Amino acid sequence: QAEPAAATPRATPPPPSAVRGAGMLQSLPVRSGQQVYARGTELVITAVVGHGAEVIADGSIHVYAALRGKAIAGAQGDTAARIFCQDFQAELVSIAGHYRVFEDIPADLRGKPVQVWLEGEKLLLARLGS
Repeated sequence: QAEPAAATPRATPPPPSAVRGAGMLQSLPVRSGQQVYARGTELVITAVVGHGAEVIADGSIHVYAALRGKAIAGAQGDTAARIFCQDFQAELVSIAGHYRVFEDIPADLRGKPVQVWLEGEKLLLARLGS
């Protein structure tokens, strides 16, 4: 008689919002009116940040989806913080209190992977991988 097959272990996904290692993971969409704050750490988001939503971190912010709302990195003054996103459609980006609002996103950045950083007092944006 054959032995029963051993059960294949399945990876258990982390909770929708969990602090993992050096950062906080948000795996559910951040919807309009919602705010996610990674106090004292970086924020990694694997879902859409919708229009009217806010994502805030004391460190850097990484969005592996569309960023349509507001992203505020370096909330406690970390000028080395950065914002990275796969699909740039942000309403506002801010690092250490320096911000830019986008009524119309520059055509060369809309929907593209983008990095935002602070150089002195100037907030800079550039496409990733170019």
